[in-house]
Amino acid sequence: MYQIIEGGSVTSAKGFKAAGTFCGIKKRKKDLALIYSELSCSVAGTFTLNKVKAAPLVISQNLVRLGKNVKAILINSGNANACTGDSGYDDALKMQRSCAEKLNISPSEVIISSTGVIGQKLPVEKIESGLDEIITLLSSEGGFDAAEAIMTTDTKIKSFAVKLKFKDGDVTIGGIAKGSGMIMPNMATMLGFISTDALIETNLIQEILSQAVNNSFNKISVDGETSTNDMVILLANGASSIKIEKGTSEYEEFLFALNFITIEMAKSIVSDGEGATKLVTINVFGAKSKEDANLVGKSIANSSLVKTAIHGADANWGRILSAAGQSGADFDPSKVSISFNDLPILLPNYKLAIDETLASEILSRNEFVININLGSGTEECVWWTCDLSEEYVKINADYRT
Repeated sequence: MYQIIEGGSVTSAKGFKAAGTFCGIKKRKKDLALIYSELSCSVAGTFTLNKVKAAPLVISQNLVRLGKNVKAILINSGNANACTGDSGYDDALKMQRSCAEKLNISPSEVIISSTGVIGQKLPVEKIESGLDEIITLLSSEGGFDAAEAIMTTDTKIKSFAVKLKFKDGDVTIGGIAKGSGMIMPNMATMLGFISTDALIETNLIQEILSQAVNNSFNKISVDGETSTNDMVILLANGASSIKIEKGTSEYEEFLFALNFITIEMAKSIVSDGEGATKLVTINVFGAKSKEDANLVGKSIANSSLVKTAIHGADANWGRILSAAGQSGADFDPSKVSISFNDLPILLPNYKLAIDETLASEILSRNEFVININLGSGTEECVWWTCDLSEEYVKINADYRT
């Protein structure tokens, strides 16, 4: 089994270094991050399904599709380099080439990523200047600085790591993420960068990451928005010499640990949602199919009416049932039951079991669970969401200023 590394980050895995610095895109805060592996890495990635894709995402997505190894990830915050046309694409290539030149590697070994305001020209010259400093700052202790440098409206650094102990040695998985608003994954609406010192072949690493992303980043919602820049990248450099292969106990344990860390990363994004005060787990049970369970969870997680009721600690179960009903899932509403934590709210045949005082007390907590049993089958799924507050409106009304 895995062991959680307190204070761990993307550099907890052997052979990885990172750094974060200020290069002038933002007014004062760190805005440039670099992750670097001394060894060549197999790479996997999942990318936004928004038709409007930022230039650096297009370049990185094409690079991952080639199936070649990489050694670095360069990320800037404060500017998305999205909807910037041919000049934005050229700037993204300059960003990639400059990083490669300074690291003395090929441009095809550099993943690039940007996050921030859409539609503004990328000040690529600031990134090029910042590269001179950030490369000198690379260290095995630099993961937290890198995590800080990729933040936009985030209020918390999101950094995690776990260690697995096998008979032939240890394997570590580390990750950093950013995300607070524009969160409704149609892949993974945020940024996530994961490293491991396991040895994973190119033909397997994408399958492993896609499975983990579907159970984590694809099950969160802050505001129902799918962004233009968002990706999750997994690098495996093999520094531990522990090979992950299907059909082995190492494979099963690695997959379990990767699912754990991606879920923790995803939940950290929801709990840090713009203006959010509550982290809500939505358990959907009794669905006819996994697709139906997912449709219901997604609809409830995205419902502004549900999320505002949660913010006000209003046990408005009708909004939850209504959101399930508009999801497109196949179920009989009269068979549905709903509970908050272990407190029954609605029983089949629309029988009310609600205790308004106890329900409001649960909904006033920082974390709680909404359980909805569709009574129509055996499939289930889990989603995570947050409340929707007045602060969310203020943050996004003033985002560019």
